[in-house]
Amino acid sequence: MLPSAVAMENRVLRLDGVHNFRDYGGYSGLDGARVKSGLLWRSAQHGDASDADLAAIHDLGITTVIDLRGPSEYESKPCRRHPDFAAQEFRYPEETAGLALHTEAADGVVTAAEARAAMLRLYEGIAFRPNLVPMLRCYFEVLGRAEGPSLVHCVAGKDRTGFAVALAQHVLGVDRDAILEDYVLTNRAGNIEARIAAGAEQIRSKYGAIDEQTIRTLMGVDADYLLTALSAVEARHGTVDAYLDAVIGLDEPARAALRAHYLEG
Repeated sequence: MLPSAVAMENRVLRLDGVHNFRDYGGYSGLDGARVKSGLLWRSAQHGDASDADLAAIHDLGITTVIDLRGPSEYESKPCRRHPDFAAQEFRYPEETAGLALHTEAADGVVTAAEARAAMLRLYEGIAFRPNLVPMLRCYFEVLGRAEGPSLVHCVAGKDRTGFAVALAQHVLGVDRDAILEDYVLTNRAGNIEARIAAGAEQIRSKYGAIDEQTIRTLMGVDADYLLTALSAVEARHGTVDAYLDAVIGLDEPARAALRAHYLEG
């Protein structure tokens, strides 16, 4: 079942300085069950959060935060937190991407078509990045023992986060069409222009003048990006489940435990 415009409005938390903040639960899962809402959140970084943003996020009762950024990313843009923030945070001590994928893809590109090709190329290897894989393992370990709502984020909340979320939704039995539709909500969720402007500033500060359409390609997502990543997984391992077992260490009993925790009905 694809999310409607109304469903998108219900799942997106509209904030001032934290972009792409949304609930990735609420979808139909395995055997007609539904993924619980209010427990699984995703977003971009929180370095530009307003005080009102911090209050709204605090009200969600998040108990665990998985930050997929590497040290250079979170040190250059540390997350703002509510004064009463008490969630446990998980990070990887080494670079998980070196650069956010959209920033890495911007290197040397001139046109939107080149940007799209660069994003596709990076997604082909996203599932096997040596320092991202340990964070994906951590992500699933945290989901398995989380007693309250969790949040996963990176810089823009669209590439590393988008891939991690797609894997989790797969485990919970969300069908691929709905996974793809949720993935591309990045292009519509929240304050799109502010998110693109923030990314443009970062990209242009590193690479100089890049035209607007190319920036928009870099700061957006395309279903083909995620399909490319999943196809690479299936080409190497046969199925996504086999990848989760062999690379992430998430075997069927662990996947079943996640379904027992996050599915209802």
